[in-house]
Amino acid sequence: MKNKIIPYNPKLKEFARQLRKNSTLSEVLLWEKLKQRSMGIQFHRQVPLLEYIVDFYCHELQLAIEIDGVSHDFKYDKGQQRELN
Repeated sequence: MKNKIIPYNPKLKEFARQLRKNSTLSEVLLWEKLKQRSMGIQFHRQVPLLEYIVDFYCHELQLAIEIDGVSHDFKYDKGQQRELN
């Protein structure tokens, strides 16, 4: 299946790179299980999608995985606002 390109805010690209370099322990542990198609499908880390950056994304399944943790503690209001919209 050909990867469908999902539009994203270009301003998020550099921030996504920084997040890849500064992953949380939970993200590192999950990435060890997902990388190099070890589960038969390809995932990417810290992917800009629309106005957000998701921790892991699989184009083939159109599946986004978000790992919550300490880094999200201070973003609750934004997350709640996003869910209400």
